[in-house]
Amino acid sequence: MLTGLIIFFAVGFVGFVVGRIGDNYVNFWIGDPAWLPDHWIYGLILMIIGAWMWQSYIGFCLFSFGLGHFISDLKDFANLKFYGADGKEKGSVKFWHID
Repeated sequence: MLTGLIIFFAVGFVGFVVGRIGDNYVNFWIGDPAWLPDHWIYGLILMIIGAWMWQSYIGFCLFSFGLGHFISDLKDFANLKFYGADGKEKGSVKFWHID
């Protein structure tokens, strides 16, 4: 039980970090295109797939990773921003916050 909880939080943390890297670095690298969906949508998709496969270890990890990825872009979800350029300046981004 305890190891499952530790794995859940560790995989969720990795999902959060991957989401922040995507938002702060990959987004600038690909030119901040307006036609790509916001990355909270990818986290939501992974959570849905993980919930569907919950009984397996892979589903458990997919849900946790998707939750972390979803939380990394919680601000855009709260504003129901589905797609569009973020319009961030490279020098003003902060890695360790929920954007």
